[in-house]
Amino acid sequence: MAEADVSGAPARLRIWDLPTRLFHWTLVPLLGLAWWTAEERMLDWHRLAGYSIFTLLVFRLIWGVAGSSTARFSHFVGGPVTLFRYVRGHMFHRGAAPAPGHNPVGGWSVLAMIALLAAQVCLGFFSVDIDGMESGPFAYLVDFETGRVAAEWHEFVFNVILALTALHVVAILFYLIHRRDNLVGPMISGTRRWTGEQPVLRFAPAWMALVIFLLVAGGTWLLIAQFGRA
Repeated sequence: MAEADVSGAPARLRIWDLPTRLFHWTLVPLLGLAWWTAEERMLDWHRLAGYSIFTLLVFRLIWGVAGSSTARFSHFVGGPVTLFRYVRGHMFHRGAAPAPGHNPVGGWSVLAMIALLAAQVCLGFFSVDIDGMESGPFAYLVDFETGRVAAEWHEFVFNVILALTALHVVAILFYLIHRRDNLVGPMISGTRRWTGEQPVLRFAPAWMALVIFLLVAGGTWLLIAQFGRA
């Protein structure tokens, strides 16, 4: 349990655990790799990037239920009323207290990104290119026309992901410039400056995250190896 700083002086508060930070910073280059390999028609590597993103997403969903306080969806995802109150009363006020983790707007953006990425990967699993020579590992389960529709949506959803990513960067700059709140630093170091009473946050052990990740990675490999076709 964290103790309050009775002096009121800023202290360092641990916000993000290592698994959550690794998920975030590993996802960024994987998305870049997925885009570049698609552009260069390096489809073996493109599929590998997709499998890796799928593994990370499944891990994050599990960690969002069983992980540390700030990683749990129940900690940062509120209803419409909570979101409205935050936007109206806190988001644009420079003096508003920071959130110990994702704020309500950030929480919903996390869910939106995970949902879009999940849709993107799943569509890729069933996609077929225009000449039918290259396809996702489960494209054999659908007819050619369905595979082409999946491919078109696969490309469309990626453009939506790019737009949401750009919006995410704008939000980070807004908080940095207007609110004087650096959101990137804590996602790198895991801690942030905090004044006043510190919230009680629980952190799950790193070994548990490693076990979950290895099980998910093994399950992904088994799924593709047993049921997928290149």
